[in-house]
Amino acid sequence: SPAAAGRLLVIPMEGSHWLSMKKVLMELSKRGHQIVVIAPDNKILIDSSDVYELKTYPVPLAKEDVEEQL
Repeated sequence: SPAAAGRLLVIPMEGSHWLSMKKVLMELSKRGHQIVVIAPDNKILIDSSDVYELKTYPVPLAKEDVEEQL
């Protein structure tokens, strides 16, 4: 293989960007990459998975407020 597996740090956006990126992360995980996803604790679509480690950080806006704005 021309490239070796490595570590990835992912800071995704909510919405369709995340849905597309999640498929890419699944494939990268199959190829041996270690993946850490960092997201705010008021996330809506970004969820836990066996293919990556999810870490959250606190934000002042509640999840309900974000859902209401969307």
